[in-house]
Amino acid sequence: MLDYIKGEIVELTPTSVVVETGGLGYIALISLNTYSALNGLKSCKLYVYESIREDAHQLFGFMEKRERELFLHLISVSGVGANTARMVLSSIATYELEGIISSGNANALKTVKGIGSKTAERIIIDLKDKIKMSGVNVSSMTSSGASGEAAKEAVSALTMLGFNLLASQKVVAKIEKDHPAFTVEEIIKNALKVL
Repeated sequence: MLDYIKGEIVELTPTSVVVETGGLGYIALISLNTYSALNGLKSCKLYVYESIREDAHQLFGFMEKRERELFLHLISVSGVGANTARMVLSSIATYELEGIISSGNANALKTVKGIGSKTAERIIIDLKDKIKMSGVNVSSMTSSGASGEAAKEAVSALTMLGFNLLASQKVVAKIEKDHPAFTVEEIIKNALKVL
């Protein structure tokens, strides 16, 4: 199984990219978010998912591991195929989608072409706990001010230690605002004094 492909971008369209590596050109189907991230680049590293069926062998490419994780969560839901999952990721940014699922906002999911009310509710029911368990709810972190990688890792670590997600986000946001140069360890140490 492939984890990622690294190489030169030969061709880029809003729905696919051809990445040449080792003399081979790989076609990967992509979301609009990945397309935006790849636009203007000459080379890239794409995290991939291989879909092997009787009638097709396809690669799906993602600029970030988090987007690929969400894609895999989405296709695990009954009635959501790879193309529907790609449509969802093209319509909604990764961090927004995490927020929509964890808050149970089925109406926001229904705005995506091909997602009806039953599918939207099924996605929320099946993935709500998985999204919360996988760590950081980036949408609420960004709104509370904490947006750096160190802050995200610190919140993830604090929630794994058993602290409340929202409380952790607030504390980490304040620490990051007051001390933007802090490392993950420093943020966690200071947060533990407050929590």
